[in-house]
Amino acid sequence: MLKVENINAFYGDLQALWGISLQVNEGELVALVGPNGAGKTTTLRVISGLLRPRAGRVLFCGKDLGKEPPHKIVELGISQVLEGGKVFTQMSVLENLELGAYVAEARKVKDETLKWVYQIFPRLEERKFQRAGTLSGGERQMLAIGRALMSKPKLLMLDEPSFGLAPILVQQMFEMIKEINKQGVTVLLIEQNVRAALELTRRAYVIENGRVVGEGTGEQLLSFESIRSAYLGDAR
Repeated sequence: MLKVENINAFYGDLQALWGISLQVNEGELVALVGPNGAGKTTTLRVISGLLRPRAGRVLFCGKDLGKEPPHKIVELGISQVLEGGKVFTQMSVLENLELGAYVAEARKVKDETLKWVYQIFPRLEERKFQRAGTLSGGERQMLAIGRALMSKPKLLMLDEPSFGLAPILVQQMFEMIKEINKQGVTVLLIEQNVRAALELTRRAYVIENGRVVGEGTGEQLLSFESIRSAYLGDAR
């Protein structure tokens, strides 16, 4: 579904990505893991069209996204959820969700999609007339993901969905992500909680200093001493 080929990306004169390549197959749940500042979010920004690479290309369902503006990329079926559950705080939960269905094809099935989102996140239905700014951190993250799902994406990209959540809510969030994937949405996940990400996903890529330095199944990466030492603190 998604192929990122030899991407070099810069912020001004500062190079952030060096020959990044990865792929996500239809139906997969794939993780990008690595330390802060490694280039994970920058990779998502390139895929979303928010940052243009100086070299390499991004293919989605066989289409080169190189010249497509971000809103067209959403229409093609890619939605990104930013770190921290960004929502429109002065609008209601329902209004936030309805904004997610601005894509023409998504508007046609808005009511049906809304019911689906409420099934995944029942709390959002309970809070649908509540102002989004009054939600808890976990509820805002649910709303941000729900709003992205309203566009009927083929590929959902999540940037640190557990960021700022209480530990008791983190496992719930991962269960919700697993359910979204089971219901047919391909997922590309960035997550600081490396153990949880590797246990959840089918495959993962390790990014350090703007380069892919490892890839494999979650189980394989969890067994690597270098991964356990660097990210889990329990080398053996």
